[in-house]
Amino acid sequence: MIAREQIHAVLDHPVYDAEGKKVGDAKHIFVDDATGLPEWVTVKTGMFGTSESFVPIKDAALVDDHLEVPYPKSTIKDAPNVDVDAGGHLSESEEHRLFDHYGIAWDDAWQRANQPGEGGWAHGRTGTAGTAAGTETGTTGTAEGFTAGTAAGRAADTGDDAMTRSEEQMHVGVERTEAGRVRLRKYVVTEEVQQTVPVSHEEVRIEREPITDANRDEALSGAEITEAEHEVILHEERPVVETRTVPVERVSLKADEVTEEQTVSGEVRKEEIEVEGLEDPDDPDARGRRY
Repeated sequence: MIAREQIHAVLDHPVYDAEGKKVGDAKHIFVDDATGLPEWVTVKTGMFGTSESFVPIKDAALVDDHLEVPYPKSTIKDAPNVDVDAGGHLSESEEHRLFDHYGIAWDDAWQRANQPGEGGWAHGRTGTAGTAAGTETGTTGTAEGFTAGTAAGRAADTGDDAMTRSEEQMHVGVERTEAGRVRLRKYVVTEEVQQTVPVSHEEVRIEREPITDANRDEALSGAEITEAEHEVILHEERPVVETRTVPVERVSLKADEVTEEQTVSGEVRKEEIEVEGLEDPDDPDARGRRY
């Protein structure tokens, strides 16, 4: 149940039905004349909020920035149009019509409101037994209307026939985050290398030289007939492998910035306004049209 001090938190705030659907905005709160407790809330519905429906507020709950009522949207929109007198009061007959529409038994509701103890919500701060009895014979459902501007105004209308339609817009930006890391790591690899090099060696060949006057003395210098042996040392070249470490190149890392196109998607909410009760012979599709 909504307390009296919560009235201003309800006015001009959204009203949602039992299924979580938005019905409209709360415009007026009607309180009981005897107890001063909120009893009815009027909700602006229809095209541009031109219609105003009465909804029982006894079992409503204030959740965050909106009011939740335990009735479906269709039932609220089909509520009977009732007249409020010059003093901002509902007559007993008009309140009976509202009770019947919402399936609330008049007698049962009144008995529950006046039962002893805290269960009787009619025993409020200002309510007394005499006042409750007088209200029972008079106008039980009559109430004082509060507007958003003042608590003294009774069922006063704001005079604003326009409805604001809002929607969410998606704004996309970019942020710089770390995508990964790259390191330069040097390690040793052994591989086979083949290379051809020229090598040389000595070979023996016999040279015969006839005796001439020039070499006769050298040839006769030894014994006439003897055995002799002469040794010749042969040489050859062999490949020798030697490795040397020499610098061949420098390797470094540099980051280049590459720009590419990416498509992002998201969900945005928006309000839609539908036309109800509008008959236009030139435009048969006007009823139910959404804006």
